[in-house]
Amino acid sequence: MLLADEPKKVLVVDDEPRLRRVLVRLLEGEGFACREAGSGVEAVAILEQEAFPLVISDIRMPLMDGVDLLKEITRRWPSTGVLVVTAVAEVENAVACLQLGALDYVAKPFHLDEVRARVVQALQKRRLIIDNRNYQVHLEDRVQEQARRIEELFLGSAHSLVQALEAKDPYLRGHSLRVAEYAVHMARELGMADALVNTIQLGAHLHDIGKIGVREEVLHKASKLTDEEYRHIMEHPVIGARILGSLFPKGSLEIAIVRSHHERADGGGLPDGLRGEEIPVEVRVVAVADAFDAMTSVRPYRPSLGVERALQELRDWQGIQFDAEAVDAFFRAFSEIVTLPIPTPEYRPFSSVRRGDEPRMVRPASD
Repeated sequence: MLLADEPKKVLVVDDEPRLRRVLVRLLEGEGFACREAGSGVEAVAILEQEAFPLVISDIRMPLMDGVDLLKEITRRWPSTGVLVVTAVAEVENAVACLQLGALDYVAKPFHLDEVRARVVQALQKRRLIIDNRNYQVHLEDRVQEQARRIEELFLGSAHSLVQALEAKDPYLRGHSLRVAEYAVHMARELGMADALVNTIQLGAHLHDIGKIGVREEVLHKASKLTDEEYRHIMEHPVIGARILGSLFPKGSLEIAIVRSHHERADGGGLPDGLRGEEIPVEVRVVAVADAFDAMTSVRPYRPSLGVERALQELRDWQGIQFDAEAVDAFFRAFSEIVTLPIPTPEYRPFSSVRRGDEPRMVRPASD
């Protein structure tokens, strides 16, 4: 009936001393240690100092009646069970107390055997309620642990794919990390919550995962791409979204970032031709970060644009290729060039950029 190592105690609350003593003698005969209170106010004062598994309380009392005492106990001491005592003519009040959380009731004038049985039943019911509550708490803990484990497995699988991609094209390791860093600072500049910033960071880290499906001779080609090769390399957002579809829930931001990071504000991007607010703001942030790092990175087929030229490109194509708010966030986040996590830039004339990498093209930049 009682929990392990729980004291066998009862608090008896009644404004009639004679009835209190009758109940106390009965309960002491059953091995309970009892305290007495003449009102609800006195009972609350005792409960504030001492814990009781069970309170037996009359309903009609001065200062604080049994109903108000019951409400106070269920609010402040939910593990304490309450057994109410009422007159036969006040059964409706007793039923109301049951609805408020009382474990049971005893009607006056009561028979001692009935009181004894009701106390046992009340304690059994209390034990079941507490056990069920503990089970629910532990179940929630188990569910949370399982969810955490599943998330770890998801992230482990995603990072394994990233490692495979980095082995295929080592350039992408530094690129993805820098894009993630740019995007995180931009997201914070836009006032996004930490959980959303973390999602953007992961999506940015994974944004080029689809390049696993790009032929290596195209990925590493050091000369101008043919139309077929360009179309092939620009399939990587769709390939990446398909890969992550088995790792992340449908409609997740991570998948949106991977699929849509080459969309443009004016609708001229790939693969879906989304425009403006059709593109999630988180994706727009990553798109700016991705384009800037692509422009300032050295690749086998060309040197970098240079930081100042790349910054100018962001401004020139703000609101056209790049989301205006995201560009502003980039400039606020990196108001000092020295804070940019870029590789050592090497300037070259803009006209020598390989097709597919130039931000001024209607086609989105291939990073």
